[in-house]
Amino acid sequence: MEGIIVKGIAGFYYVKVDNEIIECKARGKFRHTELTPMVGDRVKIAMQGKKGVIEGVNQRSSELLRPPVANVTQAYVIFTLKDPDLNLDLLNRFIILCEFNNIRPIICFNKVDLADINELNTTAEMFEKASYQVHYLNAREGIGLSHLENMLEDNVTVLCGPSGVGKSTILNRLTGKELMKTGEISEKLGRGKHTTRHCELIEVYKGYIVDTPGFSSLSMDFITKEKLQLCFPEFDDHMDNCKFTGCMHYKEPSCAVKEAVEDKIIAKERYDFYVKTLEEILNGRNKR
Repeated sequence: MEGIIVKGIAGFYYVKVDNEIIECKARGKFRHTELTPMVGDRVKIAMQGKKGVIEGVNQRSSELLRPPVANVTQAYVIFTLKDPDLNLDLLNRFIILCEFNNIRPIICFNKVDLADINELNTTAEMFEKASYQVHYLNAREGIGLSHLENMLEDNVTVLCGPSGVGKSTILNRLTGKELMKTGEISEKLGRGKHTTRHCELIEVYKGYIVDTPGFSSLSMDFITKEKLQLCFPEFDDHMDNCKFTGCMHYKEPSCAVKEAVEDKIIAKERYDFYVKTLEEILNGRNKR
């Protein structure tokens, strides 16, 4: 039989086959390979009584290692401008993580009732210039969530972002159930308490959502300087016009990407983040 892993805890995998959840263990052969079953994997199982054994894992379309989730197609990248304050550097890092893993990032600004509208619109415009969808939410009031509901069908969607931005509230609203406890902002640290303990795939609106623990930092140690520029879609229409083949859009002359920044076609803040991250890679500081 074939199914999808919807939860994994302490070596046990819960596989959805049709309308049934079957508790499974992985076949011993997985201990001798680098492949470990993950939430989101499409797997082949054999029954042993009322329980199952995972015999094989189908090829993955995408893979996240932190958190461990396979076959994600899109990410709701959730941030706030206030409570907690926007960490633009971290938001850009989440977007790069998605782009690198062939996952479509959809940027969601929650708690918009607390934000300065001019700052919100300016920040949104920066990402819209890069062809990203941006949505404004007030999850506690249910505002803006219908747009997210409409995009769930036929997708495996991951909710990601730092602690305290309302991921659990959004998940609970989208599912109509209190599936995850909502955290609160620590006044001392200025960030939310971790409330999610494991990854779990939840079926909703003919798709799946997986909730993940929040991150306060995100290393760029997974990416090379050659791959980095490919994670900035706003560069795509300009890179072929650079004077030099293999242009890194850094210190090279006659760079079409830099010219697009000067012409305000590409947001300067996004380009500055690219340069900062490129320098981290070149100087070996991205592994942290």
